[in-house]
Amino acid sequence: MEEPGAAAPLRGDAEEPKQGSVLFLGGNEVKSSAVVKYSSAPPQAAFARLQEKTDLKLPPANWLRESAKLGPAGTTILGNSKKSKPFSSFGMAYDFIDSVGNDVDVVSDSENIKKLLKIPYSKSHVSMAVHRIGRTLLLDELDIQELFMRSSQTGDWTWLKEFYQRLIDQKWQRKKKSKEHWYQKAILSKFLYYSINGDGAAQPVPSTSKQHQEGPVAGESDEAGRASWPAPFEMPSSLSEDPGASNQGLKNDFVRNILWTFEDIHMLVGSNMPIFGGGRYPAVSLRLRDNNKPINVLTGIDYWLDNLICNVPELVMCFHVNGIVQKYEMIKTEDIPNLENSNFSTKVIKDIAQNILSFLKSNCTKEGHTYWLFKASGSDIVKLYDLTTLCEETEDKYQNPFTMPVAILLYKVACNMMLKKNQNKKHYGTIRTLLLNCLKLLDNGRHPQIIASANYMLSELFQLDEPKKEDSTDFPINGNSDESYSEEEEEMPDSDENGSYSNSSDPPDDNKAVAIIKSVGELSVPEKYKSVHRIRPSCAFPVCHGTEERCRLVLNHVLEGLKSVDSSVKKEGDLPAADPSTPIPLKYEDESTSGGPECLEKQMALFLDKMGSFQKGKHSSQSGMIPGSWQYKMKLQLILKSSKAYYVLSDAAMILQKYGRALRYIKLALQCHDTYCCLCGSLLPEVLLFLCQCLTLCGDIQLMLAQHANNRAAYLEEYNYQTKEDQEILHSLHRESRCQVFAWATDLSTDLEYQLSVSCKCYEAAYEILLFSNLKKENPEQHIQVLKRMGNIRNEIGVFYMNQAAAVQTERVVSKTVSMTEQQLWKKSFSCFEEGIQNFESIDDATNAALLLCNTGRLMRICAQAHCAAEGDFKREFSPEEALYYNKAVDYYLKALRSLGKRDVHPAVWDSVNWELSTTYFTMATLQQDYAPLSRKAQEQIEKEVSEAMMKSLKHCDVDTVCERQPLCQYRAATIHHRLASMYHSCLRNQVGDEHLRKQHRVLAELHYSKAVRFFQLLRDAPCEFLRVQLERVAFAEFQMASQNSSAGKLKTLFGALDIMTKTKCAFQLIRKELMAESEQISKDKSPAESVAPSDSSVGLNKEEVLKLLSIFESRMSFLLLQSIKLLTSSKKKLGGTNEEEVALKTNKQVYSLLLRATANKGLTLLERTELLLGLLAQLDPGPEGSQ
Repeated sequence: MEEPGAAAPLRGDAEEPKQGSVLFLGGNEVKSSAVVKYSSAPPQAAFARLQEKTDLKLPPANWLRESAKLGPAGTTILGNSKKSKPFSSFGMAYDFIDSVGNDVDVVSDSENIKKLLKIPYSKSHVSMAVHRIGRTLLLDELDIQELFMRSSQTGDWTWLKEFYQRLIDQKWQRKKKSKEHWYQKAILSKFLYYSINGDGAAQPVPSTSKQHQEGPVAGESDEAGRASWPAPFEMPSSLSEDPGASNQGLKNDFVRNILWTFEDIHMLVGSNMPIFGGGRYPAVSLRLRDNNKPINVLTGIDYWLDNLICNVPELVMCFHVNGIVQKYEMIKTEDIPNLENSNFSTKVIKDIAQNILSFLKSNCTKEGHTYWLFKASGSDIVKLYDLTTLCEETEDKYQNPFTMPVAILLYKVACNMMLKKNQNKKHYGTIRTLLLNCLKLLDNGRHPQIIASANYMLSELFQLDEPKKEDSTDFPINGNSDESYSEEEEEMPDSDENGSYSNSSDPPDDNKAVAIIKSVGELSVPEKYKSVHRIRPSCAFPVCHGTEERCRLVLNHVLEGLKSVDSSVKKEGDLPAADPSTPIPLKYEDESTSGGPECLEKQMALFLDKMGSFQKGKHSSQSGMIPGSWQYKMKLQLILKSSKAYYVLSDAAMILQKYGRALRYIKLALQCHDTYCCLCGSLLPEVLLFLCQCLTLCGDIQLMLAQHANNRAAYLEEYNYQTKEDQEILHSLHRESRCQVFAWATDLSTDLEYQLSVSCKCYEAAYEILLFSNLKKENPEQHIQVLKRMGNIRNEIGVFYMNQAAAVQTERVVSKTVSMTEQQLWKKSFSCFEEGIQNFESIDDATNAALLLCNTGRLMRICAQAHCAAEGDFKREFSPEEALYYNKAVDYYLKALRSLGKRDVHPAVWDSVNWELSTTYFTMATLQQDYAPLSRKAQEQIEKEVSEAMMKSLKHCDVDTVCERQPLCQYRAATIHHRLASMYHSCLRNQVGDEHLRKQHRVLAELHYSKAVRFFQLLRDAPCEFLRVQLERVAFAEFQMASQNSSAGKLKTLFGALDIMTKTKCAFQLIRKELMAESEQISKDKSPAESVAPSDSSVGLNKEEVLKLLSIFESRMSFLLLQSIKLLTSSKKKLGGTNEEEVALKTNKQVYSLLLRATANKGLTLLERTELLLGLLAQLDPGPEGSQ
């Protein structure tokens, strides 16, 4: 025997055609299509045609017995004798959750739909509960009779009874159904049993009493009515334990559920109409009519709608007189509106449907509210009340028995949409509204699981792991979008004809109604009520103006969820009571933290040991949660979500350079993670990867704090601040664990070395996690990031120790030997650089490896400098230790260049390494030149080594590339040429003998002097250096002149030397410019804000140097002029000089006399002397060459 609910869904069965039917009636086209979504009916049986004179008052033998042909038992299925349950639409909605809230307009019993569409034709009363879920309306019969009868027995719903009696019917009393009503029910039931009794085996049986005929049907109907209302507080425990469970009263017990599209209205309809196979047609409906009573319009509409909804093409009518069968008649569905006495326009029915739907959609706007659509018997006025608002005037919201079913349905629809959330983000606003409205209806004490779950889903709506971009693009919803439920409905302005929504002109006793239809006749007017979806702006997804706001919303929902879980876990007696108002201090005093980097090693080892134990599957909960319980699962999800939110907050604070705040948030993230680890037996790869990311970020923050130590007070303040929300989340975490595993990583230390060590340990821990959890291969990007950071922090620590060593070196005054401290620091620094280089080389990061090699080179130079000071300045010589370390530095720089390969790889790094290499060679050469190791090497050997080193320095000194460093390179090149020229000049003076070597030195000296001059001329800020080189050249000319014998040769050399002097004009012009700018500044007595030096004078003049050079210049010029006058005078006497010589002699005498007078005048200022010299030089060389 088939059980009532045992039939599996039959989709589009052969006997119930799936295709829609389009009907053309009286020139009016009405579109209707029906698709059977579910059917529990057995295969359709042909109906038995009863013989004439069959007496329906006699019960058939099979009456009220279960039958395979019937499917579910007797009259509850057939003939609509079954009373519609008050929650029938919810049962359907639960079964077809996909349709709710989105593409279906109405979910209801077909009886309710028919009742609504007959309003303008019927005088009978209408009482329905309306609920809104998304853009779907759920309609259920609200049987006032039944409700108030229950109220008088139990005391529930008394507020509604009082309201009803006050406003609608003062003298309410239960109206009993007539005897005729029960008589008609009984013969219909017997007729249907006769009709399925096709084998003729069952004969009418004589009744023993009349009660037997009428009792069961009447009683069944009464009982059904009474049992169908669950008590307000009797929500079964199964529902609170498992939100998915359906309960008695919320079952979908219709024989079939049909998706019916009537014009543009989509409805999910439940129907129990019996359908039979009819021969010519695949399906017919069977009706019993009293021959003495003509069919009226209401019956016609009833039959027509039933056939449309079930897609039945034909109606079979059996006529009887006083229960005796007379005849049968077959009518096509499309002919029903044209029957005699029951003519009606299908177009009008369509208009009524559209108007009622628009009226309800426009006024039933609040989700979670129960609306009551009421029309009194015989009245023309239809009123809509908001029962939830009326109920709020009473104490307990659970007096409304719809509260729980509505809450559960809101939750289920949201769950269903969440499963598809990735497909369409535009539903986020809808999901959020569904869940918020669900939460409004629930009581935490009764439904902690649904509340926790809903809050978790709300937190899931906010995407925390999206790429950083403007948040408004995430959710393309206007701030006050009214279309979050009704994308396709256009909002219409309120016009006069919609004035019936307003109740300003209503009598005062109607002021409780939300909306009123003043006359049922209005429903027949096409488009009288236009669909105005007045949805509140709150239905739109909130536009978060930043990451922080988004995370705070997430944490708010997480906290509510945690509270819900915690409240449902039985508190253990030994659990310390946490006071949410007492902040938990963020700074944990731990003996080990004061021990410096060494203690970190122990803490790291403990941490990694614990991480290993997590893998083995140990877990414990202090609060006594049972692993596998819903509380346990939900708390894990909520904790992980909060951890992610804090991570994102930390990352955002990091970008804003709020490093104290960033550390506080990452501390909270890691505390959440610690609790998660305590609860969870085995960590999923994603969770381990997230932990790795947290530790990496923590390392970044500690590094930033170390680099910005000057702002420590502000960071400390940020770090210690705590919101109430964060405190409450921490209290929930402390119910499960001590949250101390990561304390070593998240303390704010004031010691720079400790901070750098912590940062390094964070990266190392992240790296270890990647290694032991085999995440390295699956997450190569994360692996590379961690190794890069490890290389970087090791570089930072290496530089820190290197700078410390340099500081110790500069402070070393008394002791001239290298201290043990320095050597220890060198070793630490060197090992850090070495490890960092290995990190970068393991991921083929040539650029960073080159930078670390470059820093190692710098460390070697510091070691060399430490040894150079060791012997004191007395008889100082360039030591072998210095040479060793400088050569090591050179090796590291060359390795760095080899690592890069070519300049194109990273021009800036290449140039930097090249410059450092050039500097190293230059320093070596300079030291060897200035502190020649003559005790160990011959002069010639030293000169050769100096020359080689200088040339190598030049090779790596790029003077041609235009960049910021170009002037430095030019200055370096000029200095190298100057030094080499001076060296060869010196060799020439001190050398006797080998003429070939002397000549070579002379040529080299001249070459390097000329090159030095060329480079100094390019620079606008080195006039003194330029002067010095020119004076050395003059001295070189004088030295050459001393060895010359002929007057002509001497004159030539003299004129050459004077020419060199006139070429210094540009240097004096620069000096004058500087001096004038200085004197103007003093004379004007400018304010500091205005006293900006001219752009050319980037370097201040060394006045002592200038004075010294001026004195030498004057004496050499005086000497050269005197010698030239002597030589020219003597040659004139001998040979009678040429015109040029006479002119030159005259000029020279004149200049010489002016120079003598000037040098005699001791009162001249530096500026005046400079200007005077410029004048003299202009006289000596009036041509354009002189003023180059």
